[in-house]
Amino acid sequence: MSDKQAKIKKMLEMQAKFTAYEQKNGVTAEEYFVSPEGHELSGYRQEYLALAEEVINMAHEDKGSHR
Repeated sequence: MSDKQAKIKKMLEMQAKFTAYEQKNGVTAEEYFVSPEGHELSGYRQEYLALAEEVINMAHEDKGSHR
């Protein structure tokens, strides 16, 4: 599995966990944007966005394009 595929797999796993949490508990804006340390969503948004940025950059590199 390539690094890009591993990152995409991780993102899909994160999405599934987020969706399950949201369906069970609901999610407030505060939980999503500034979850306290130890909360299930703590760091979720930042980690997901970082992975997405890396995948986008890898895709551009693969195609030789620029953002």
